[in-house]
Amino acid sequence: MATPDRQATTLALAHALSAAERGLAVIPLSCTKLPALRSPHRDDPIPPFCHGECGRFGHGVHDASTDPSRIRALFAAAPWATGYGIACGLPPHHLIGVDLDTKSDTDSPAALRELALRHLFTIPPTVVVLTPGGGRHLWLTGPPDAVVPNSAGRLAPGIDIRGAGGYLVGPGSRTRHGIYTTAPGTAHLAPAPCPPTLLRLLLPPLRTHHRPAPDTPDAHGRGLVRFVLAAHEGQRNTRLFWAACRAYENGLGPALLNPLLEAAQTTGLTPQEARTTIASAARLTGHHP
Repeated sequence: MATPDRQATTLALAHALSAAERGLAVIPLSCTKLPALRSPHRDDPIPPFCHGECGRFGHGVHDASTDPSRIRALFAAAPWATGYGIACGLPPHHLIGVDLDTKSDTDSPAALRELALRHLFTIPPTVVVLTPGGGRHLWLTGPPDAVVPNSAGRLAPGIDIRGAGGYLVGPGSRTRHGIYTTAPGTAHLAPAPCPPTLLRLLLPPLRTHHRPAPDTPDAHGRGLVRFVLAAHEGQRNTRLFWAACRAYENGLGPALLNPLLEAAQTTGLTPQEARTTIASAARLTGHHP
């Protein structure tokens, strides 16, 4: 455990509280950019699927909150925290982070400009956070019914996406490599809506082949159920959304509805969370939930 840096922790808490006032749910981060609080289930022989239902801290982005009292309690439990993370995909902003990396050999800003020209979209003025390594985080917002998954390099080399279950390092955070800052002229902006064309690129790829729904799931359907069952913490909604999209695209939606619901609940989602995610997949693929 790191030695507490009271000044850094106090500054991080102040920045986190300021972000929470803007409706951004936050968690404390260590100087390594990882959640400062470890899982309370790390020593359990069989770790449970818990999103914080146990009432203890240490569940990553599932601890994220906009409540000042809870945020202060989180930082009090992690006096070594030097930064804060902003949870993506949560209301009211449904934040999406576009991370333009500088560690690869690819010019990620140029790759994003090329994508924008090819697909005819424009990144609107929005919050831009500068990383100590020279990278940039663009903050965008998504619609409530779109579950954008986390990805690394899928959109283009050097471009990572922070979506549902992910988080962005907040401006003002201090890490081993330096401080995250807001780019000049963007601190006063609200996160801008993600252009619809870019949003389609960020969502899981869709297939166009359809076939009549069978009475029972075939091998492909059972594979989708296993895919959901294999989800780890932070992947559950994303995996369920992806599997449900594939099910509806292939005419398996009605047959797999109950198996997918049961699988999702086995991984730790509540029935309401599972139904909402499957309904979003149905609407996205042009079906009735």
